[in-house]
Amino acid sequence: MPDPFAELLLRLRRDAGRTQEQQADAINAVSGRDTMTRREVSRYEKFENVPTNHTLAHIAAASGVPFEELLREAKAARARRRRGNVRAEEDQDDVKRRKLLGSAAIGVSAAAEPWGRLAFALSKGSRIDTPAAVALINRAADLHVQELNLSARRLQSAVESHLDAITAALPHAGEHERALTIAAGETAALAGWVAWDLGEYDKAGAYYDVTTECAAKAGHPPLRALALTYASYGAPTPKRKLELLSQASQDVRGHGNATAAAWVLGRHAEEAAAVGDETRALRALDRARFAYDFADHTSEQAWVRFVTPYRMDSLALSVYGQLGRSELTVAADTAVDRLGDELPDGGVVVLGDLGSALLRGGDVEQGVYVSRQFTAASQTKPNTMGKERAAQIAAWLPDSERELAHHLRQFAS
Repeated sequence: MPDPFAELLLRLRRDAGRTQEQQADAINAVSGRDTMTRREVSRYEKFENVPTNHTLAHIAAASGVPFEELLREAKAARARRRRGNVRAEEDQDDVKRRKLLGSAAIGVSAAAEPWGRLAFALSKGSRIDTPAAVALINRAADLHVQELNLSARRLQSAVESHLDAITAALPHAGEHERALTIAAGETAALAGWVAWDLGEYDKAGAYYDVTTECAAKAGHPPLRALALTYASYGAPTPKRKLELLSQASQDVRGHGNATAAAWVLGRHAEEAAAVGDETRALRALDRARFAYDFADHTSEQAWVRFVTPYRMDSLALSVYGQLGRSELTVAADTAVDRLGDELPDGGVVVLGDLGSALLRGGDVEQGVYVSRQFTAASQTKPNTMGKERAAQIAAWLPDSERELAHHLRQFAS
């Protein structure tokens, strides 16, 4: 009798409507490498081989299923191979309780979990229920928060897998279609941001286009603002950056968008400061702070949860530092007080902007001290924004800190 894990891989491929060659292509598209072959897919489905955990992550993303569940099944399969006796009949009941997709019988414990309910609904062609829809939406928001303390490489698989899961759920969304379309757009925007950080610029642009399409379909302009603001980081010229941010600011007007507006305006201030437009930068920063006074980043759009007070501090530090404004001292004191003794998520960016601002402002001794704090913190929480700050700090460090500058450039690359 075939091994249950091999049957699972076969079923996942067939549920996706793919040949073995098409499955190999899908896995290669996720991994960014042309290493998977039809022959290897066949070997997995015949239980001649069990994928490595690295390959499992790509299979999960290509199939739109949770990596953790697929990993659990693979571990059980490896144990059976080590025993040298595939006890398919003995394990069959346990596997049936943990089918991922296409299952006709999901156990009570699995069906009680959001992923289990999603799998059950997909297998039956029925509508996604409210708890499962909420779980998918909340997961999209959680991924945006995780960006604060995970590297792009670690985040990419989770983001793309979740986007696949929402895509699979949408045809069954029923009354939840608009909410899941927005969640899909939020997830696609983050996938684009992660791809950009990894140097996959064409892929990033494609994901941002998906977000824009989701915004149009859902009639939700703030979602387009998310794509435009992410895209502004990688725009080719300062002029284009400001154009994208001006468009984004139009999309976040109105009630319920205060946090999104604060972030967009803060980014606008940052880019205006970068080109030396002091009047425009300070006006945008004032508007950003005013908007944030009326904001609640925990209850507005899901993705704005990363726009914490720490993120607003970092924007102010960036603007004042680039302009050489006297307000930098007060802003720095406020930021340091808010950070406290234990560095919170988002604190890496604050330290990066503070170190850069101090160095630009001529306070070299303090700037180097903070830069060393930033360097240590960024190793623990190597997020995208931390890498960008590392490059900025390296450019401003004095010649006496060549070793630190070299280390930061390596981290940024």
